[in-house]
Amino acid sequence: MILPIVAYGDPVLRKKTKDITNDYPKLDELIINMWETMYNAHGVGLAAPQVGLPIRVFMVDTTPFADDEDLTEAEQKQLDGFKKVFINAKIEEENGKEWDFNEGCLSIPDVREDVKRKPEITISYLDENFNSHTETFDGLLARVIQHEYDHIEGVLFTDKLSSLKKRLLKSRLDKISKGKITVDYRMRFPNIKKGR
Repeated sequence: MILPIVAYGDPVLRKKTKDITNDYPKLDELIINMWETMYNAHGVGLAAPQVGLPIRVFMVDTTPFADDEDLTEAEQKQLDGFKKVFINAKIEEENGKEWDFNEGCLSIPDVREDVKRKPEITISYLDENFNSHTETFDGLLARVIQHEYDHIEGVLFTDKLSSLKKRLLKSRLDKISKGKITVDYRMRFPNIKKGR
């Protein structure tokens, strides 16, 4: 089932989320619905707060990035077929010199900005079967994971912009929170009165 994606301005996007246990109600169904929702919106990642749930679950499928002709063959190979669910994730380490890359977010449609992030991360997490992993990722893969991880920490990519950039974006962000935007996927807007 395709779920509505929560728009910028909704308080759930600002909550630090809670760990879950393997008896979380209908977790398998939630994961299936989140994949379907993400693909329907042409995303490469989706976090539970983006579908209104303050829990530490996010998913990443970077396969669409693998077709980018600007990437090296090694980068394309790394991204192609990378599909994972991250539960109760914790970034253990971030390394390297920060680099800029243009990011967007399904909860903040039509806004894209350059964001600085470290190129390498080590992250511990549980997969959808509650098996434990600690892995190191780098490059674009690390960036997508960092972006989704931020969601479960109540952080949006716009928080990482300069105060000037934030001021320049303010009216566009206000329009998103009021639903004054057209998107080709289901969204839930925080500042629209019900019954209108």
